[in-house]
Amino acid sequence: MTASNPAPTPEDARFNFTQQEKSITLVGLMVVFLLSALDQTIVSTAMPRIIEQLQGLEYYSWVTTAYLLASTVMVPIYGKLGDLYGRKPILITGILLFLLGSMLCGMSGEPFMHGLFGGGMLQLIVFRALQGLGGAALFTSAFAILGDMFPPAERAKFGGLFGAVFGLSSVVGPLIGGFLTDHGSVTLLGYFIEGWRWVFYVNLPIGMLALFMIISKMPRLSHKANGKIDLLGAGLVIATTIPLLLALTWGGTTYAWDSARIITLFAISAVSLALLLLAERGNPDAIIPLGLFKNRTFTVANLASFVINMAFMGIVMFLPLFMQTVQGISATNSGLSMLPLMAGLIFSSIVSGNLVARTGKYKPFIVGSPVVLLIGVFFLTRIGIDTTRADLAWRMFIVGLGLGPAMSLFNIAIQNAVPMHQMGIATSGAQFYRQIGSTIGAALFGTLLINNLQTELPRHLPQVPGMANAAQHINLGEMRAQSGNSDTGKEIRAAFAKQYAQIERAFSGDAAATRTLLQNPQLPADLKATLQGGGIQVAVHQRLTQEAEQLSAALRQGEAGRQALLKNAAIPAPLKAQLQALPVQALSTPQAAQITAQRFGQGVLAQEDAAVKGATARALAKIKAGLDVQADKLTRQVTIGMKEGFTASVVKMFGTSIWIVLLGLVITLFLPVVPLRSRAPQGRNTDEGAGVPTPLH
Repeated sequence: MTASNPAPTPEDARFNFTQQEKSITLVGLMVVFLLSALDQTIVSTAMPRIIEQLQGLEYYSWVTTAYLLASTVMVPIYGKLGDLYGRKPILITGILLFLLGSMLCGMSGEPFMHGLFGGGMLQLIVFRALQGLGGAALFTSAFAILGDMFPPAERAKFGGLFGAVFGLSSVVGPLIGGFLTDHGSVTLLGYFIEGWRWVFYVNLPIGMLALFMIISKMPRLSHKANGKIDLLGAGLVIATTIPLLLALTWGGTTYAWDSARIITLFAISAVSLALLLLAERGNPDAIIPLGLFKNRTFTVANLASFVINMAFMGIVMFLPLFMQTVQGISATNSGLSMLPLMAGLIFSSIVSGNLVARTGKYKPFIVGSPVVLLIGVFFLTRIGIDTTRADLAWRMFIVGLGLGPAMSLFNIAIQNAVPMHQMGIATSGAQFYRQIGSTIGAALFGTLLINNLQTELPRHLPQVPGMANAAQHINLGEMRAQSGNSDTGKEIRAAFAKQYAQIERAFSGDAAATRTLLQNPQLPADLKATLQGGGIQVAVHQRLTQEAEQLSAALRQGEAGRQALLKNAAIPAPLKAQLQALPVQALSTPQAAQITAQRFGQGVLAQEDAAVKGATARALAKIKAGLDVQADKLTRQVTIGMKEGFTASVVKMFGTSIWIVLLGLVITLFLPVVPLRSRAPQGRNTDEGAGVPTPLH
């Protein structure tokens, strides 16, 4: 061999596969990857129907948590097993477990399950955990097999494609889940199958196809590392991860962060982590080789990926909630409205992968990813309640452009920097830290949103009579443009109805109700004045007494007084008619005038009860109409205030994510540059002929 044509190394030999083997394996891996990625999103839209049929609302979050826990803790274990026994058997095992879990999930709650595990929802939780055990192998093995079969430069191109598949699944998953749930109910062979069960059953034909392709067409990838299973390390990984994920999932929602349960879970995780570090130090068969962290590329890339995925969750989780709450978009349409973000992610993931494959340089794209993401998130901090869907779409597209390269290139950098015998554990480690980052991000930003809402909502919401804190009565899911039909509008009207009932009691003479109303600072001054000093009854009595005295005084003056009263515009028409009908004799003498005046005065006073009832009815009708107008006005104000407060809370949260993305950018600057190498296959029935490894510049 000449200097320009060096002999192939043993490591080069692992890329010696035919083009047909590569193509079929790649298709099979993409089907497997899509299957696993879809399963993380397709179930969400089916959950309301599942809860309706299987009951057990209190276990709602566990359907997701069970899958998350099982899949996360198994990632590093599968990575190590793949290094020891080869990728293919581990991937096949994972597919079989995933398909078994899918089938059993679809059967949850069926009569023939006979109450296994305590009922339908508990069955679903257990079987989702089984799905997670298989799903962890799908993700981990897929990326590791890419590292085994394709050289780094070619791997970058396909890694971008896999990142695009992941982004696509985030959009189509909820749509497929909703469609199957709403329209998938069928009767087969006399047996009725509910639509939501197809969300799980649909995995079976797709998974069987992938399984056939993997078993029949995928090469054996016979290389294996020496060593044995680190059972102690695997147990400590589980003991560290499960309490940590439970604490992050429950903290601030199910339990307070400072509750004994959450603190205990964190303590158990910390102790287990310390024991794990002690057990793995110097262990040649470690499930998480600590020596990997001496590799700067492995350490820096995983740390940057961990941080950026924290920010990723803070953005992706709450943008649909903003669109539903502020823009009034339905849950299904909010998934469709995320298409611009996913389009940007898919585009940049594929383009960056191809550019890395062409140039052999990945660091510029890895560094550029958080830069573009920073720009996109900055634009998101400028949204408001008047932001249109189109205005939000271009901002999300920029965010997607920034997220795309981060979905695949960190894996490429890590796989390019580690030796062959640690490919599986390094790849699974990257997936493990990415999932932990996503979980922490979801918990962190969920807590931030709640805290921001507690601060911002009171600033934007008006005071509502009968509701001590209107912010506590807001139902995020019910805020729509038609605010009058929301639960919040109903609660406001209920509060005003309660206050009106209290006013009615006060007008009927209830002293306790009167005292309560007079002490209410929100009650208008004119209404308080009506209630003070005996209320309407005293006011009517005083008015009628005054009218009776004025009438009597005028009639005692005889005919001249009567004529003055007839000319007085303030005298009611019925009374004028009575005065007009008086005979002349009734006022002809002082004695007769005195008797007539007394009789008319008594007649006026005799109307007091009817006058009180009439005045009370008119006053209450006016008050009721005013309260209705005020309730409508307040409902509109609360709707606008809610949107303003929620928008301010989300914007503050995006502002926090800017700092996290900036931290990720700083970390990526320290990522070492390990040039990718292009290696042509060396024989082994190739379609391309022989070749030699050459650096890719």
